[in-house]
Amino acid sequence: MTMDGGQTRRWVKDGALGAGRMRYGADYNPEQWPREVWRDDMRLMREAGVNVVSLAIFSWAHLEPRPGEWDFAWLDEIMDLLHEHGIDVDLATATASPPPWLTRLHPEVLPQTVDGTILSPGARQHWRPTSPIFRDYALRLTRVIAERYAQHPALVAWHISNELGCHNLYDFSDDAARAFRIWLQERYATLDALNDAWGTAFWSQRYSEWDEILPPRVAPTQRNPGQQLDFERFSSDAVRDHLRAEAAVLAEISPNVPRTTNFMVAGNVREIDYASWVGDVDFVSNDHYLVPGPAGRDDLSFWANLTGNLAAGRPWFLMEHATSAVNWRSANTPKRPGELIRDALTHVGHGADAVCYFQWRQSRAGGERYHSGMVPHAGPDSRVFRDVVQLGAELDALAPVTGSHREQARVAVLFDYESWWVSGRDSHPSDRIAYDVEVQGWYRALLDLGVRADVLPVGASFDDYEVVVAPMLHIVTDELRARLEDVVRDGRHVVTTYFSGIVDEHDRVWLGGYPGALRDLLGVTVEEFVPLLPGERIALASGATASTWTERITRVDHDVEVLDAYADGDLSGAPAVTRRRVGTGTATYVSADIGRDGAREVLRGLADDVAALRGDVRAARGDLEVIVRIGADARFVFLANRTDEPITVARGGEILSGGEPIGDIAEIPPRGVIVLQTGLEQVGTAPLRETAAVLG
Repeated sequence: MTMDGGQTRRWVKDGALGAGRMRYGADYNPEQWPREVWRDDMRLMREAGVNVVSLAIFSWAHLEPRPGEWDFAWLDEIMDLLHEHGIDVDLATATASPPPWLTRLHPEVLPQTVDGTILSPGARQHWRPTSPIFRDYALRLTRVIAERYAQHPALVAWHISNELGCHNLYDFSDDAARAFRIWLQERYATLDALNDAWGTAFWSQRYSEWDEILPPRVAPTQRNPGQQLDFERFSSDAVRDHLRAEAAVLAEISPNVPRTTNFMVAGNVREIDYASWVGDVDFVSNDHYLVPGPAGRDDLSFWANLTGNLAAGRPWFLMEHATSAVNWRSANTPKRPGELIRDALTHVGHGADAVCYFQWRQSRAGGERYHSGMVPHAGPDSRVFRDVVQLGAELDALAPVTGSHREQARVAVLFDYESWWVSGRDSHPSDRIAYDVEVQGWYRALLDLGVRADVLPVGASFDDYEVVVAPMLHIVTDELRARLEDVVRDGRHVVTTYFSGIVDEHDRVWLGGYPGALRDLLGVTVEEFVPLLPGERIALASGATASTWTERITRVDHDVEVLDAYADGDLSGAPAVTRRRVGTGTATYVSADIGRDGAREVLRGLADDVAALRGDVRAARGDLEVIVRIGADARFVFLANRTDEPITVARGGEILSGGEPIGDIAEIPPRGVIVLQTGLEQVGTAPLRETAAVLG
């Protein structure tokens, strides 16, 4: 970002908020604190290396205390104070949470749950995404803020609303019903097409007039699957439409100031198809909160990886994560020593050029008062703040990384939001399967093998990947089937699992036997699903175990090899894992939930044919995650320790972050990350204790 007297701003597309320095900061809520605290905030921000804050996110009631009555004096003061101290501002439109007066004047903006309950104010996001009344008030506020601050020298980006759809995505009100019908008319054009897509011949659900259609509210029994899927699509699009409406106002008034909103690409947020939102922001931003426990580090890696690929490899903005504990789980444990820095640098490895937290100063009051901040309740003389200061120094050293792109891997793990939605629906063969758990199991298996993989939204191109892993790809269209067939036909490799290829884009079953749309590609036919009861386990000949799902494969084509079979139960001796060869390409099918360990062995077996699955010698048999970013004249290799033990590696490059060199070696502390800079022609580092290929 360059400035000319505060008047001219140039958006640097490849550098999130401008290449040359890593951005570091937090949500800043000065309105929660007396003015005498503000100067201390400036001092502590400078000490920590903070250079950007998100401001005014939940400030509507302060900015407009009564309808049409504005108070900007405090915001003017804090904007000037931040600029005076060299801290830039990602300024929010402040529309995330309406003030009490708005819902008192217009209770009709309040959202309605699936059972008809009207949600009350008193928390946040108590508004209907499709309310025309709320939209008018929100856009008026957006316009007033934009006109006042568009030329302020501290402003570097607009922050549209906040975590759109986090609490109000599924609204079942009459406003939503009207908007849903309009959305359906645009999608289907005719009622005949809609009736066919939804299969309304079942249970006498055929529609004769558009006005007969409602959102899928509480009903006596199972609701129409096609209706549910389209309502989920509509709800994602409705919140996206609000994003686009605010963005249009900002673009009109300040076209040179980049616009973003914070996505929630994480395992506890499944409802929004963020792949469809990417074109509506100038740079991708994301919020992520670490899952406690042993799986948390890999969970973070998975979602950061997906965020980087939603951004198409370009730099993005980590808008929120936590310095330590959150406040909304049943037990909110603090981060362990080293985790604050490890988590931040793992995000940077996957493409983040900004590392920010919720929030700067831990709140004294309110619903999130026990959520950690950069300055905790204990004050700056604390472990958390010392780690915050250390991270600021580490990020400052990573300035050369900014503007670089993630290096594409040779293995892709496909991620499909709609398969996530539908595979977990009611009235299925089992309610014990979980799409996100299955996909992450395969991703973790690749990490265990030292294989670098990209988590790729299913709509992205995977033409340049040698291996495409597509676990539980439940929804498969004709177009997606053709793309997967092309992978194998081109001499590359597809791996997929149970409950894949089952339905089309309308949640209608592909007939002729499972796995439906993928049956010919895989060369097998499944006659029926055989889900397992709680506590039941089925062994495979390889030693793998299924605990939730098995399938009865009744047809195996002549060019298909059976790699593993069921070893007990009614399916004893029947095929469990198969591989079809087409020239030099292969299509592998896993018909049971064999878990991370079983997935690792399937991939290991394919490695004889596939160089991309032979692992990276730097990965120390899975103890390290290797992440690579590519700049104009250098490679940046991030080595993240997945263990609680130190790991010694050969340096093979200059250490930018994570420790000092000891001769030609470096030690990565438990849960630590080091960042190495090498020339573009260099391979990187190799751990001293593991010099052979991981799969050797």
